[in-house]
Amino acid sequence: MKFLLILTVTLLLAQVTPAMKCWNNLGRCRETCEQNEVFHIMCKNEGMCCISPKHLPARN
Repeated sequence: MKFLLILTVTLLLAQVTPAMKCWNNLGRCRETCEQNEVFHIMCKNEGMCCISPKHLPARN
């Protein structure tokens, strides 16, 4: 029974796809940005590159 549980969890974790990174590996491509992130540029897959505000370039 324990083996079946471990096998199920392992198969579910294998299905998770890693998020694409963007903006010099400081951001992640997502459909919507999380609450603590801001949209900066578009990703190659037409998603939004969501970045922590501390990594954004300074505006003059």
